[in-house]
Amino acid sequence: MAAANLQLPVPVLAAANLPLPAPVVAAASHFDVSLLVLGGLLIAGALWSGHARSSLLPLPAMFVLAGFVLGQGALKVLSFHARSGFVGDLAIVALIVILFRDGLEVEGEMLQSHWHLPLRKLVLAMPITAAVVAVAAHTLTSLSWTESLLLGALLSPTDPVLSSSVVTNPRVPRLVRHSLNLESGLNDGLALPAVLALSAALAVGGGPFVWWRFVLEDIGFGFAAGLLVGFTAARVMPVGRGLETSVPDHQKSLYALGSALTAYGLAVLAPHGNGLIAVYVAAITLGIRRPDLRAQFARQAADLVELVKLGIFAVFGSVLSVHALLGDGWAAVAVVAVALLVARPAAVAVALARTATDLATRGFMAWFGPKGVATMTFSLLVLSKNVRAGARIFDLAALAVVSSVILHGLSDVPGSEWLARRSERESA
Repeated sequence: MAAANLQLPVPVLAAANLPLPAPVVAAASHFDVSLLVLGGLLIAGALWSGHARSSLLPLPAMFVLAGFVLGQGALKVLSFHARSGFVGDLAIVALIVILFRDGLEVEGEMLQSHWHLPLRKLVLAMPITAAVVAVAAHTLTSLSWTESLLLGALLSPTDPVLSSSVVTNPRVPRLVRHSLNLESGLNDGLALPAVLALSAALAVGGGPFVWWRFVLEDIGFGFAAGLLVGFTAARVMPVGRGLETSVPDHQKSLYALGSALTAYGLAVLAPHGNGLIAVYVAAITLGIRRPDLRAQFARQAADLVELVKLGIFAVFGSVLSVHALLGDGWAAVAVVAVALLVARPAAVAVALARTATDLATRGFMAWFGPKGVATMTFSLLVLSKNVRAGARIFDLAALAVVSSVILHGLSDVPGSEWLARRSERESA
């Protein structure tokens, strides 16, 4: 009887040409289908990239829509679940790569001129946007103030990926391009502590939230781990002639990425230390002390960053459904309308008041504050942490991202061309 219940390992079954257990077949099939779909999307994206600038929707928007059609929204070819461990882990990996890239760019961007406009938007516009969204969510839905503030924090970052023509078109005034690009690069890391703190306060079964403990443990240990890894990584890699010249450029890029993973792992090994904060701090430290490594990562790791972004766009789209997105009915639509049409414009108007920018430029920068990768990955992270009302908050944030993908994607090329022509007429 005991022999009848013997469970042979999967490799033994496969080698003996014995049938695999049904769960293993299903898992392998799902994994294979996912790889097939991702490969097909990457091929199609590469072929379409030559037309991306002239198309109505940018490439990331098309990945979201493709994921939606192939996922829960329609065909169900992709069967990811938003609360699954895989999606949560993917969100963390995406955040590590994105926050590290953003942190490395801090020093290089801050040395540029015209830093005062993005600084005003980061210091003033971000919290105003979060506050306006929170008031709208609390007024229009049954979310509590803490839950509404979490939604506001999720929708406060912007993403230059969905306004690519605006930040890459050389005919658009450099002041506008630089301001939007720097703002988008820095606001992910600035929104992170608020998202983490509010998620911890709303976590089910996590006990009462103590703010000073969160600052001491999550932020404190994360900050310390980031500084330690950043300084150490900058010191260990030789500078100047000798060994440094023998290290290939792609290995320097991997070295920098390795420091990001080390910072994350070191922080989470500490009691309640936050690895994402550690990654961002390590990136800023390494970028400031070693501009050469920052430049190598920017050149060598561009494909990795793009793959992570497009992958998370596709997976994010696959876990959405119309029923979930509109779970709060017209209240959900109203909250998203406030976030895109009221909160961002009002916040930028306040932040840029009494600056040298004219009304048209302010209006342009107020509109192009799309919600993208940071909002998606933060929302997936919130959903994986068993937050009270996490599913509703995720659905509202997801509706805002989908709406932004469509609206900002459609207006990206026409908007940048309008501002470029206007600038050329004024300088003529």
